[in-house]
Amino acid sequence: MGDRLSVTFLGKDLTAPLVLPAGVVGMSYSSLFRAIQSGAGMVTSKSFTLEPRDGHRGPVVSEFEGGIMNCMGLCNPGIREGIGELREFRKVCDAPLIVSVFASAADGFTELARFTNDSPADFLELNLSCPNVHGEFGVPLASSPEKVESIVASVKGVSRLPVIAKLSPNVPDIAAISAAAERGGADALCLINTVGPGMAIDIRARKPVLSNLFGGMSGPAVKPIAVRAVYEARRVSRLPIIGMGGVNCGEDAVELMMAGAAIVGVGTAVYYRGMEVFGSIREEINAFLEETGRESVGEIGRIEKVEDET
Repeated sequence: MGDRLSVTFLGKDLTAPLVLPAGVVGMSYSSLFRAIQSGAGMVTSKSFTLEPRDGHRGPVVSEFEGGIMNCMGLCNPGIREGIGELREFRKVCDAPLIVSVFASAADGFTELARFTNDSPADFLELNLSCPNVHGEFGVPLASSPEKVESIVASVKGVSRLPVIAKLSPNVPDIAAISAAAERGGADALCLINTVGPGMAIDIRARKPVLSNLFGGMSGPAVKPIAVRAVYEARRVSRLPIIGMGGVNCGEDAVELMMAGAAIVGVGTAVYYRGMEVFGSIREEINAFLEETGRESVGEIGRIEKVEDET
């Protein structure tokens, strides 16, 4: 089964087309390692900032009928300590590793990139799209093609790692943003980040459920948005795409690959199905391959061209 599911992403071999996205589990290297042991082909660190962040006070997670809202607020130990955990991960595992970073402007991203040059990571992800720190940092950077292109270009000028631009679905034209990231020199795209933000109210307590009022939404309800975003990005960009958003089973992963994703992120499903979800999804993808007579995930391919596609 392993060979049928193995893929190559930016020159690195993955045992499966499944990625643990940023921020899904704790920061410890052991959590990342467990994802690999459970069947993920690659893992992503939390999004690190230059200095430590406590994030928002609780409650920061709320479940709703279609998924989960969170307003974690980019809590992380800072880039220095974070890279220390990545070094511990590398001592026990040689699986491909993405280090994710967040800043509010290009100079912050470039400084973070210099730190990651000396890390054991294989790829650098620029989190341009966090939706639950709007009060601190304003509109997500990924809403502006000009800012995305400029930031990516600045980072590419200093980074020794391939650069992945993580984009937001909360924009009028995801294709334009994707094209801007490619013009800036990105090596790959990652989309989508959480949708929203949304809000929930405890009607008996007469107050918001989340401490920060609003939170990014993930889970099954956002999958159609993720599929559309990946499809639109793939129409204008030749870059490999990490597709994510609402993937809960093997058929969800296949759907995103047919939309244009090279590999697929599995995040909220870890909450629903446990870390073992990676192994389950591997089995479910393999069952699809057998059912449809395909020899490998490389044969899944994109959907057929639709009549109104230009």
